[in-house]
Amino acid sequence: MVLEIQLSNFYSIKDEVVLDLRAGRINTKKAKSLKKNLFKFEDTEVLKTVAIYGANASGKSNIIKAIRFCNALVFESHRHNENVVYNFKPFKFNGFSKKPSKYLIRFVLKEIEYEYSFSLTRTEILSENLYYYPNGRRAKVFERNEKNGKTKKEKYSFGTSVIKRPFDVAESTSNKTLYISRASQMDRDIPKEIFNFFYRTFILNYFAYSTKHLDNLIKTYKDQLLKALQFADSDIIDFKQNLKTEKGKNLKTNFVTEEAFFEEVETERLEIKTFHKFSPNTPFDFTSEESLGTQKLFSIMLTILDVVKENKILLIDEIEDSLHPQIIEYIIEIFNASKSAQLIFSTHNTNLLDLNKLRKDQVWFVNKGEDGSSDLYSLYDYSDFRDSMNLEKAYLQGRFDAVPIVNDSNDKLHSIING
Repeated sequence: MVLEIQLSNFYSIKDEVVLDLRAGRINTKKAKSLKKNLFKFEDTEVLKTVAIYGANASGKSNIIKAIRFCNALVFESHRHNENVVYNFKPFKFNGFSKKPSKYLIRFVLKEIEYEYSFSLTRTEILSENLYYYPNGRRAKVFERNEKNGKTKKEKYSFGTSVIKRPFDVAESTSNKTLYISRASQMDRDIPKEIFNFFYRTFILNYFAYSTKHLDNLIKTYKDQLLKALQFADSDIIDFKQNLKTEKGKNLKTNFVTEEAFFEEVETERLEIKTFHKFSPNTPFDFTSEESLGTQKLFSIMLTILDVVKENKILLIDEIEDSLHPQIIEYIIEIFNASKSAQLIFSTHNTNLLDLNKLRKDQVWFVNKGEDGSSDLYSLYDYSDFRDSMNLEKAYLQGRFDAVPIVNDSNDKLHSIING
């Protein structure tokens, strides 16, 4: 589970923003009726879903994109060589392009809380720290600061007996690589568990699976998937899948000699046939004969089943893309019915802005300031906004700032049309 995420100096995010998934203290009647939206870790109540709202170009997607980049860096950085340039951009104004970007995440793994953070530029890791709370008290796993000196002994310090032979890993860790990533590769226990949390538990999007894994998921969750599709008003009553391995040739280039050549490769393709209520014996080719909406719903529901059954975390940008508002509410209710699965999503769907559906601490806003930077804040911060008020109306009227200011006067419209 995720408890908190902090970001600074990524894309349109200049100053530190905090996304807190720990529930606030709300004692209203409506909040108490939404107990299903929460789960407990020790004495802390944690949110199952949070929704992020904001105008177009406010920075909602940049928050999602920054989290995806930082998480992916954990399980990819051990592959980086000396000339790598990280695929993100710092805030461009006020000299921030020369300042470090920072990421911090608090999460729970096997009932133990961890706090992991790092800072970096586009070309190197500057610092990295990991702490945990094995007995409810904060303890150091390791600290790393590349500015502390020239030797690994100066740059790193470690907690007692947490990672075996920690300096062996440090000696193999360049300033392009996260220590956690390298330590996992070198078979250290806690780093391997943390690596797998980012790789297997914090799911960064729908469809984040290999073809073979997708085939296994379909076999595992077929009955539940059919029920989920039917509850969502699909008339698909059955399907069959077939994993095919195909041989082919890919054109490759030797970057040293620039010589082009063909290489024999094997690719896997998943063939799916669906069967509908009206004619249960007539097969439909899933890719060419089902609508794009049906294809997307199928993949989304498969992802969600895996996430909620295994109590994972799912990160989605613009959840309403190609989905009916009632399907979105259905997805959220699936998470609310889970034990401790979590969904973090951005959206423009104002139907969800209803305090009978979401608590105040589940609603977040992104607003872009005059300097072009994005700020992130929660409805929970508005203590004067009462549960009896119309949240959707207040949002659309600009009560929380995170809406576009549109000038649609006749004069302005005619000036656009007539030039």
